[in-house]
Amino acid sequence: MGISLIYGSVRSERQGIKAARYLERKLQDRDIQVNFIDPLEFSLPLLDKMYKEHEPGTAPELMEKLARILKSSDGFLIVTGEYNHSIPPVLKNLLDHFQSEYYFKPSAIASYSSGSFGGVRAAVHLRVITGELGMPAISSILPFPHIGEVFDDNLVPVSQRVESSSARFLDEFIWYLKAFKNQRAEGTPY
Repeated sequence: MGISLIYGSVRSERQGIKAARYLERKLQDRDIQVNFIDPLEFSLPLLDKMYKEHEPGTAPELMEKLARILKSSDGFLIVTGEYNHSIPPVLKNLLDHFQSEYYFKPSAIASYSSGSFGGVRAAVHLRVITGELGMPAISSILPFPHIGEVFDDNLVPVSQRVESSSARFLDEFIWYLKAFKNQRAEGTPY
């Protein structure tokens, strides 16, 4: 199985990238192929035309590459920060460029912030967005409060709670990945 891990920040001195890279490693340890999507590498313009609005083969090169990655994914793990109780604008922009590429595939949401809520307000907002895009989110959310203090320099969590909650979160996500993949093999409603 393969997933796209979508990281949603372009800020300087990004701390959330640590959580994203940690989860990438944990998924790879479970033999899941991970396509890491970083908006700094896949810089899309502000949304003017969605991928589907381009004639076949005429979308910008980065958009074509992202479409291929998303189409080949069995699900999506989205790692979001919290900006003013919502998701970062670059994440919303990236997600909105695509739609059918997400259909009938599950998503999972990990969130972070510098405060004690760990970005859960943004995660709740993101759950509505993923549902509308056709990639319903699993019921669990994995928050990382005080993100600057969660990992050491080798991305090892400083608290055992992170290991156990991450394992449970990924167990649930993988269950949904398998269930949706099996059902897609039998066909989709449209």
